Amino acid sequence: MKIKSVDVIPLQIPFEDGSPGVGLMPTKWTKLDIALVRIETEDGLVGWGDGFAYSCRRATVAAIEDMVAPLLIGREINDLAALNLELQQRLHLHGRYGITIFAISAVDIALWDLKAKTEGVSLAKLLADKPKTSLPAYASLVRYGEPDLVRSFSAKVVDEGYSTVKLHEIALEAIEAGRDGAGAATKISTDVNCNWSLEFARKIMPEMKRLDLYWVEEPVFPPDDAEVLGALQTEYGVPIASGENACTSVEFARTAPAIHYLQPSVTKVGGVTEFLKVCDLAERHGAKIMPHAPYFGPGYWATLQLMAARGICEQFEHLYVTPDAYLDPSIPLPEKGVVAVPDRPGIGFEPNPSTLDRYRI
Repeated sequence: MKIKSVDVIPLQIPFEDGSPGVGLMPTKWTKLDIALVRIETEDGLVGWGDGFAYSCRRATVAAIEDMVAPLLIGREINDLAALNLELQQRLHLHGRYGITIFAISAVDIALWDLKAKTEGVSLAKLLADKPKTSLPAYASLVRYGEPDLVRSFSAKVVDEGYSTVKLHEIALEAIEAGRDGAGAATKISTDVNCNWSLEFARKIMPEMKRLDLYWVEEPVFPPDDAEVLGALQTEYGVPIASGENACTSVEFARTAPAIHYLQPSVTKVGGVTEFLKVCDLAERHGAKIMPHAPYFGPGYWATLQLMAARGICEQFEHLYVTPDAYLDPSIPLPEKGVVAVPDRPGIGFEPNPSTLDRYRI
């Protein structure tokens, strides 16, 4: 396929989540930032992708426009894995990880979308003979901070049919409230976002065992210290998850032998190409994939396709917020804890033009 154009559409969509709006992001978080990429071939096919943009939208957009797009326009592209590696090498001067990889992720997703569309199949069918048609999904709650809110929202999502709930709470009282609201039969986990010191983690991990947590995510900083994470998992008997902020399979090679759950994020890790490499790593080391996917654009759709194709992936993460609008109104949202995998060509994503116009920055 020969690339005719690469366009970036910066978007910002307000959302509601019932929280005070602080805790997960550097500033108050009430809007979803999206760096949407549209790649068109000379044959007229269009592929869609997006790079991680929460609190860094302008940087990701600039990286795509100034660093990545000029290396694609006018080129005939067939080997997407080779192209991904070439982009990493040619742009390593700017830093191999972070914003550079977010930008590469965006175009990689769009190119895989195009590749599957060229074949007339979904991405899942391009990658697997018999992909799954539906996936178990868990409710990924935001950080509420207040135990009463944690208890209320945990009970609410269980009433809606979710059998697994992820908190983003860091205080024991709030995590206990989550367990209380969700009930003993529900699987719960908590994403600490590196907020615990190692000393505090050692004090609280026995409590996580008592509360029967499904996993504890990124308990300490740095989140890629395989020795520390592996020791916490072994000593306290609670699975550890990490990797939502890791870029490329190189970073996952450190943690794959040590922890149970690897969490590649398709908009951060290097797109579809690097996500598949992380799946291969997990298989070799006996780990499982629990993808990071708190998105509603192409990252959401691409994650569904990848999970359908690779059996090592366990549960789909659904960020439990209500956006002002969905870019593609046909987005398959979880129902009773199960989400359907679209069977349209490519990743399945086709945005509503009027929605793009309304929320474009």
